[in-house]
This record gives sequence, structure tokens and C-alpha cells, in this order.
Amino acid sequence: MAEDARITAYIERAAPFAQPLLRHIRQLVHAAVPDAGETIKWGMPFFDFQGRPLAMMAAFKAHAGFGIFDGTPMPKNGDGMGQFGKLTAVTDLPAAAELTRRLAAAAALIAAGQPSMRPRAAPRPALAMPDDLALALAGSPDAAAHFRAFPPGAQREYVEWVLEAKQPATRARRIATTVEWSAAGKRRNWKYESC
Repeated sequence: MAEDARITAYIERAAPFAQPLLRHIRQLVHAAVPDAGETIKWGMPFFDFQGRPLAMMAAFKAHAGFGIFDGTPMPKNGDGMGQFGKLTAVTDLPAAAELTRRLAAAAALIAAGQPSMRPRAAPRPALAMPDDLALALAGSPDAAAHFRAFPPGAQREYVEWVLEAKQPATRARRIATTVEWSAAGKRRNWKYESC
């Protein structure tokens, strides 16, 4: 087992109640799936197998969470992260044999090429370009070239923004802004994109 120093540091920074729990989970994962790797994703410890997520754990102020990507849904009802609720001690976890079985099942799914997590949603179909927006973009070769180079989601954001306008004056302003920002190579939400 190759331990990731970032996970060791994460455990050491966790609240005192969570440290033995996180150490136990870490040891259990590696005992069940010896080839599991460690990494940090979204600021939390993750365990992966053959490059795909196997399990995750997290510590919070008053509880910890543990999730296994074995196809079992993870509740979204505020009852903690993962499938096991808000954990405060090792005794809150199911028996080691049950967790070992579930971790082995998750590894088997990955090895078989099956999705171990919820499948991604199908891409949304392209929206038809409104005639007035197409005409405005055609009047600015730079804007038209940048707009065509944007990924489909970025194009959709502009088209939806124009279509959502309720007043003709608002729609005209949004079209003018779309042309201006597209000519500069800026996506609709460029102000919020990281540099």
C-alpha cells in the first residue's frame, strides 16, 4: 500500500474523534483491495482502483462520512456524506466483513468495466440559433469565429440567455452583449471563470 502524504496530513488535521475512524477506514480499504491507490479529490481523500473511484471518506466538525462506489446510491437527504450516515466512531460503521464485501464488489465492477458511480447525464441537444442572434454574429466576423469555436455548452448559455429575454429591448441588449463578448473570445459567464 502506497500511502499518499496528503491523506496522512488530512487525517492529522481532522477533529480528534474523526482521526481513529479515518485511519480505520483507510486500513480497511487497503486490506480489502490491496491494489487501491490514494488521492485527494474535491479536498477529500479518495481511494481508486485501476484509475477509477473506489471509495471516499471525509471529516467534518462533528461527523465523518464514508462512501463506497459499488453502485449503491448515496443518499442526498442531509444524512451525511456516503452511504453510512453521519459517523462519529468506528462503531458507527457496519461490520468489517460487510465493508470488505462491498469494497470487493466495487473493485469487481471496475475490473469488469462497469460504471461504479451514477452514469453521466446524456448531453442536451443543441438549441436552434435565433435568426436575430445569427444575423448579429454574422455582422462581426471575430464574434462569429469565436462563437463557433466555443464548446456546445458555452454556445447554449448565450442562446438560452437571449431566448429568456421577455422584452424586445432586453433581447436586443443581450444580443449586442453576446456579439461584444464573443468578439473578445469571452464566454457568457467569463467573469466567474478562473484565470
